[in-house]
Amino acid sequence: MITPTPKVFTVSQLNEHIGSMIATDPELQMIFIEGEISNLRKNEHSGHLYFSLKDNKSVVRAVMFSFNVRNLRFRPEDGMKVIMRAQVTVYEPMGQYQLKVEDMQPDGVGVLALRLEQLKRKLEAEGLFDPSHKLPIPEMPRVIGVVTSPTGAALRDILDILGRRFPCAEVVLAPVLVQGESAPAQLIDAVNTFSEHMAADVIIIGRGGGSMEDLWAFNDEGLARAIYDCRIPVISAVGHETDVTICDFVSDLRAPTPSAAAELAIPDGKELTAAMLSTMRKVEDNLTSTISTLSLDTDKLSKLVLALTPMPEIDLYQEKIDSISVRIINAAESNYQLASTSAQELFTKLEALSPIAIMNRGYARVTIAQTKNLTSVDDVNIGDTVEIHLKDGTITAAVTEK
Repeated sequence: MITPTPKVFTVSQLNEHIGSMIATDPELQMIFIEGEISNLRKNEHSGHLYFSLKDNKSVVRAVMFSFNVRNLRFRPEDGMKVIMRAQVTVYEPMGQYQLKVEDMQPDGVGVLALRLEQLKRKLEAEGLFDPSHKLPIPEMPRVIGVVTSPTGAALRDILDILGRRFPCAEVVLAPVLVQGESAPAQLIDAVNTFSEHMAADVIIIGRGGGSMEDLWAFNDEGLARAIYDCRIPVISAVGHETDVTICDFVSDLRAPTPSAAAELAIPDGKELTAAMLSTMRKVEDNLTSTISTLSLDTDKLSKLVLALTPMPEIDLYQEKIDSISVRIINAAESNYQLASTSAQELFTKLEALSPIAIMNRGYARVTIAQTKNLTSVDDVNIGDTVEIHLKDGTITAAVTEK
């Protein structure tokens, strides 16, 4: 019997042959497989994911290309149990078979719940939930912004509470969708508009209860960042007390329901009135007590002032001053009379000695050169001109002899 010569494969031929066998096996073209992710690595340039899928006995390599990665609704992590839809292929250069993953879902955990938990951990690590960043809720807001559906029960509950407890507050509604694909963008725009224009003192954002899918718009990362950046305090009022969303964690205050949010946003008008009346009564009592005390102190001070007043001594000195003033006036008047009499006597003497008075009695004054009085015949020479001053005029004469 002739033994057939065995075919000799190259390594490449072997890998190619095995790859062809696997590629033509219909059962391996699309399989569902479960296991635990390990050694997860992402190529930052291409966006492909490379990892291993293992159970308690075996490991298989896997790859998920970027165009499929973009469709994932969660972020794969090491240790996560998943169910994948994949195709079995051979990576011929290494002679290894691997899974080319087209889709995967978390095993045992809802996709939305996982996405929520992952986003929560991410934002918490960035500090968006930090209590130190939260703004205080004003005690008596003048304007309350409400971001919710204009047709939902949440708005009716909020308006009812606000109108009953604090009717003087103004309400500004930003009507938005609260579920569906368009809801996150509308919610973000409403929060940003309030913050940009400082159009309210506090914002209530929320809706009534529903499933996780119904409330998913309030788990949007963009909305969380808008609330974090908002310059106005935000109260989250999403669903019922047991419902939890990212909006609750990032807001400045979480309310279990929309009605509770309205109560937290404003004071109770009746309680406020009662507190004001009580305060007014305390102020009135304090004023009455203070006035009474001041009145007693005033009486004591009045008596002390009367006892210590210098008025009696002032009156005595005033009498002395008046007496001295009278004496000074009398002395001044007496001195004036004496001075007046002496002046009159001097005036009479001066008048008697006045050249004019002498001239009036028939005498004359003779001068030469207009100013020099003549007292002797020796003061002139023949031919000089002299002036003879009389009481009623002057005569000019020439000296002819002496």
